[in-house]
Amino acid sequence: MAKEYFFDKADQTNAFITRLDVAMYEESGGPLQGKGIGISDNISTSGIPTTCASRILAGYVPPFDAHVITLLRKAGAAIVGKTNMDEFGAGNTTEHSAYGPTTNPNEASRVAGGSSGGSAAAVATGMVDMALGSDTGGSIRSPAAFCGVVGFKPTNGRVSRYGLIAYSSSMEQIGPLGKTVTDVNTLMSVIAGPDPRDATMYDRPYAHTPSKDIAGMKIAVPDEFFGEGVDPAVAESVRTAIRKLEDAGAETMTCSIPSMSHALAAHYVTGMCEASTNLSRFDGVRFGPPVETKRPWHEEFSDYRGMFFGKEVQRRILLGTFALTEGYYEKYYAKAQVARENMRKDFLRIFRDADIIAGPTMPQIAPKLGEKSDPISMYLADILTAPASLAGVPAISVPCGTVDKMPVGLQLIGRHFEDERVMDAAFAYESEVL
Repeated sequence: MAKEYFFDKADQTNAFITRLDVAMYEESGGPLQGKGIGISDNISTSGIPTTCASRILAGYVPPFDAHVITLLRKAGAAIVGKTNMDEFGAGNTTEHSAYGPTTNPNEASRVAGGSSGGSAAAVATGMVDMALGSDTGGSIRSPAAFCGVVGFKPTNGRVSRYGLIAYSSSMEQIGPLGKTVTDVNTLMSVIAGPDPRDATMYDRPYAHTPSKDIAGMKIAVPDEFFGEGVDPAVAESVRTAIRKLEDAGAETMTCSIPSMSHALAAHYVTGMCEASTNLSRFDGVRFGPPVETKRPWHEEFSDYRGMFFGKEVQRRILLGTFALTEGYYEKYYAKAQVARENMRKDFLRIFRDADIIAGPTMPQIAPKLGEKSDPISMYLADILTAPASLAGVPAISVPCGTVDKMPVGLQLIGRHFEDERVMDAAFAYESEVL
């Protein structure tokens, strides 16, 4: 029997693009019975507009649900709306949205993080109980850290991407956000079901009860996570959090990740190249506002994309197309894949001796709106989150204090398919501080 969920809180952060004031949910007896869930606007929802925060998809209503949405509905969840994001996931502040920026719930003059900033802000303000976002280079963990909530990027292939509108297919993952580790764990247990429609999926269902018993857990702390560009106050807050993990019984050690020096370049070259290919489908013919083709098609195609894609998306498409051009592929994309493999090997080496890698999620607190308007400053902010995305390993951000009254995130990274152990480390920390 269907029931109603009433969305009765004002959206003062611009967290939502599409908001359902009354959302229906089924009496399924599932773990999400009657819980209000926000969905990032790049995840397909049948009958609900899905725009990827882009004018080029204005008016698009998917005729089908993404696999994760099907699982949410079966679990009794109420889908209350589509949350704001950086257009097609291209950004880390949620300022690059055709529908305006999402502001930080803690201070309206600051960003919420991105690209899943709307999902994090909706959770932080209590507009929803939990939310889904997508993470390509930190897009769940960044807003979780900036807004003071928990955000989890699963192992690549643990959650189906069927129905996720593609940006960078080899790195992006759907993941949960919530106010507590328990909430995130519950949502993860629902969305991690197998799906034959996603060829990258592994049959690894997630059924886990987090444990705070981490006695003997070995935690590696990379020197590079506390190096140049990391705010000393943020670093100290995170080091204090790591000492809390020691109090809970964990053993810590220092380590080094030499491939970090090439992580950002590898991440952005890979992401932009894949975006160039994935976003080529948006041509004014099959999706979005109609266009009159009175001139040669290639001219209309160029004008249409220039008119409806935002500047940051255009920049990434152009750079990705250039890097894939004959004569440049080996210089850029191929080298990025070598750097990516080196990152994966560094993680494998560290995980021979350690169970978890710990450090800051973001190198600083949430910046002011407009502060990261130049592309280089924006890209540099992903320095601590991009490595886990390149390697495809699970990573979580947990609130670990404040600097200047703004939240700081502790990032915990685990081995491939040891999402449960990452969740345990996060739960142990949360239990220590609550």
